[in-house]
Amino acid sequence: MSRGGSSAGFDRSITIFSPEGRLYQVEYAFKAINQSGLTSIGVRGKDSACVITQRKIPDKLVDEETVSHIYRVTKHAGCVMTGMIADSDMQVSRARYEAADYKYHYGYEMPPDMISKRLADIGQSYTQIAHMRPLGCCLIMIGWDEEKGAQLYRVDPAGFFCGFRACSAGTKQTESNNYLEKKIKKNSMMNESEVIQTAIAALSSVLAADFKPSEVEIALVSDRDPVFRKLTETEIDEQLNILSERD
Repeated sequence: MSRGGSSAGFDRSITIFSPEGRLYQVEYAFKAINQSGLTSIGVRGKDSACVITQRKIPDKLVDEETVSHIYRVTKHAGCVMTGMIADSDMQVSRARYEAADYKYHYGYEMPPDMISKRLADIGQSYTQIAHMRPLGCCLIMIGWDEEKGAQLYRVDPAGFFCGFRACSAGTKQTESNNYLEKKIKKNSMMNESEVIQTAIAALSSVLAADFKPSEVEIALVSDRDPVFRKLTETEIDEQLNILSERD
């Protein structure tokens, strides 16, 4: 391995730092998230949280009902996955296992922040083990907690997790974050409808596209209905109409 300006050789192993202090395989995992061509956004208000993502059917022969990037983890928590589909399925399966194991041992549902922290710890361990690799996907989780109410968390391939008022992942992550920073104030008190409309408006703005109800997926938790659920196409259409009338 050369210690010159070139990075050649330092990207072959996940456990070796470059002279600049970088782990190239972890950086490549972040780039893999963008290969899906999707953008996902999460927004939290005073009493609710929602996630939205694009819904692209990869092939005309694929059954549309089997294509989804939003998953339920527990009764009151779920997530949207962005990135490599196989890696996403594996991470969701692990999240469900950890949540079920927690409920078996402690007798109550695993809180959303604990699920996110556990997945982040597992993801971080993949960056230290030579025979493993980081997952090429990013998880945005929403959930309802008895003490904290609606929550929003993001877990990345490096094993970092944090709570957010709004966040994004995918191809247009930078543009989405810039939009959300302008629209959402520090002490934002958005209600349930405003949370959904803000998420739709952000995705529509960064992609410069108007959506049909079948082209997006939206999931929601709120104090009014703490059960994690996906919005139906009829409900999405209602929100799109309200947004278009407002604009």
